Amino acid sequence: MNFLKRPVWLILFFCVGCSAQSFSPDVSQRIERQVRAYFKIPTAVPVAVGTPKPSEFSGYDTLPITLGVGEEKKTYEFLLSKDGNTLLRMSKIDISPQTYALTLNHDAEVRKKGLELMKKIDVSGRPWRGAKDAKVAVVVYDDFQCPYCSRMYHTLFGEVMKTYGDRVHVVFKDFPLMEIHPWAKRAAIDSNCLAEQSNDAYWDFSDYVHQNQQQIGRDPQAATAKLDSVALDSGKKFEVDANILQSCLKAQPDSALKASLKEADSLGVSATPTLFVNGEKLEGAVSGEELQQVLQAALRDAQGAPVMAAGEPQPTPSGATPAVPKN
Repeated sequence: MNFLKRPVWLILFFCVGCSAQSFSPDVSQRIERQVRAYFKIPTAVPVAVGTPKPSEFSGYDTLPITLGVGEEKKTYEFLLSKDGNTLLRMSKIDISPQTYALTLNHDAEVRKKGLELMKKIDVSGRPWRGAKDAKVAVVVYDDFQCPYCSRMYHTLFGEVMKTYGDRVHVVFKDFPLMEIHPWAKRAAIDSNCLAEQSNDAYWDFSDYVHQNQQQIGRDPQAATAKLDSVALDSGKKFEVDANILQSCLKAQPDSALKASLKEADSLGVSATPTLFVNGEKLEGAVSGEELQQVLQAALRDAQGAPVMAAGEPQPTPSGATPAVPKN
């Protein structure tokens, strides 16, 4: 659940509607509507507005708001003005010297664990974009048919990498949710067939599929033909060995895919997209603003050798920007 990540102390301040003398179902409905709109929460995610209780702030009550259900459920505390017009979300920060020292030690330990985690991710032979010897690495576990992956893809390559492409190393790995995305496995294997011969052909295929999910459709048979055709076109564009590519597309070898799935499971990946930025885990189609904040913090903290060594083949130039739709 990444809906409520915002700058440190003042996360939300807005008018929820007309004045009300007491908390009512109408106010509850307006709060839910505004929270959904402000944080862009999908309609499929339940939002439950709780019962206000007295707070330590004059003129405001504490209001719990719960997102999700079951294991995904998480409750956040807001402040609701007595007149029902204003909702606040603030974080109290202990700035005592003792707490600051503990925070520094904690952050150092978190960074250390993050870099240790990155060593568990096998990127040998994987296509990559960005800077070869970057001190900040982004590994994305991706599903070619996932609409949120398409959105994240556009944010990363159509927005964020324009600024950070010369300082960040990006690798994509496969985590197709085959139970709900019938052609995601085919797309992953086809992309790996291209990756065996050409970094550029892989990214050309990846750019196209993330841009054209709806055109590929949901019918597995039609999608298979379309994906193979796109792979052949990408291979031809970058002059890969057509016979080797065709044999691979026909055989559909899945050893690399299975290894990626096993690795992702060991890292606790359960949804797509999931990103690891120098070991910091981000789930879902996070905003460009949030991703840039995470990258900036990682760059500030990065020291020593590159996080992961990039191998051949050479990447698409970091300045290249694929055409990916804004969803």
